[in-house]
Amino acid sequence: MINNPKQSIGIGLIGLGVIAGQVVNVLIDKADVLAEQVGCPLVLRKVKVLPQDLSRPQAQAMDSQLFTTDADEFFATPGIDIVVEAIGGESPAVEYLSRALSDGKHVVTSNKEVIAKHGVELLTLAQQHGVGLRYEAAVGGGIPLISPFQRDLLANNISGIYAIINGTTNFILTRMARDGVDFASALNRAQELGYAEPNPRDDVEGIDATYKLAILASLAFHRQVRPEDIYREGISRLSSRDFQYARELGFAIKLLAIAKQSDESIEVRVHPVFIPEDSLLAKVDGVYNAILVEGDLVGKVLFFGEGAGALPTSSAVIADVVAAAQDVILGIGSKIRWGAQPGKGIKPMSEIKTRYYLRLNVADRPGVLAQIAKVLGDRLISISSVIQKLTDTAAQTAEIVIMTHPAQEKAMKQALEEVAQLTVVEEISNFIRVEE
Repeated sequence: MINNPKQSIGIGLIGLGVIAGQVVNVLIDKADVLAEQVGCPLVLRKVKVLPQDLSRPQAQAMDSQLFTTDADEFFATPGIDIVVEAIGGESPAVEYLSRALSDGKHVVTSNKEVIAKHGVELLTLAQQHGVGLRYEAAVGGGIPLISPFQRDLLANNISGIYAIINGTTNFILTRMARDGVDFASALNRAQELGYAEPNPRDDVEGIDATYKLAILASLAFHRQVRPEDIYREGISRLSSRDFQYARELGFAIKLLAIAKQSDESIEVRVHPVFIPEDSLLAKVDGVYNAILVEGDLVGKVLFFGEGAGALPTSSAVIADVVAAAQDVILGIGSKIRWGAQPGKGIKPMSEIKTRYYLRLNVADRPGVLAQIAKVLGDRLISISSVIQKLTDTAAQTAEIVIMTHPAQEKAMKQALEEVAQLTVVEEISNFIRVEE
């Protein structure tokens, strides 16, 4: 039996947006259950907000003494054991987290950008001050991901991660595939339903997925992978025609976050891919996320669920709060230790090898395909299949789709530059990698 001298665990909350508001609701609605799990009540002692947050209905319904707009007052509040950060963005969040850890407070955050960019230094700071830094909600919302990588999969040599980790883009791609609409229409619908922000750049350009992949790859490969190490492409150049051809060829199109490890290097990239329509990830639709992990002992493991939203994300945040509170009761810091293995470098994108889908608008006359095939062949790129459709008799043009056998990225990019210079090629309409 543990002798618990604490009568309560104090919580300090930074932010009062959608996620933070739901965290407050859970702390209130499940107070008895959480107290039983911890061994004493969890008490919200102070909430750091912006002035405009005070007009929120939830703030109006809470004790006004809980709120402060002053960071110094927040950190000086007595009795705060755990700081929960839920404001997002890099600054001032990283400064607040650093300050909390330096003050000897356990920290819980859902901030993927801060963890992706500053996770190593924050974890080091936590170890120095004997406290924990938990960030389960930073990737995958309510899907348990961080904890399995930190504990359950530790005995494995992880060879690959293949992840759909942005619900907004997955919703857009699902709409384009099912309804045959263009990107702009699918994005507009996502914004109407609240899945996409008014400024959707972080989602549709793959930035959000890049942050999340940096976190997962760092955990899986035991070395720091930074967002800038990751090759990134978004989904805005995809057309409804690409989905038609994908279906005809037996593929689905997904924005995939990929991390692979070999004996020599680490490969990390985020971009649209063709994946076989009978694969597990091809069946993940709407706002759902799925993360396929390959380990030498466990084999293939699939994590699946809602990757965002107030309820799933608050589930992960509260789980971290309970774990931190239990550590406070036990009088210990985090049991998680960060140790980076030296050696392996990041493989340049030019060196990866995969299959490719090309869609071209060309002159509708004999010998065109032969000219294109020669350029590809000169770069040791062999053609797997060809489809020709959409002959425009007025413009005397046709659309050609080429699927290649595996080839090196550098060779393919060089070939595309040469193909674009051919007088018979009107336009290279799209270029998508194939992941099998």
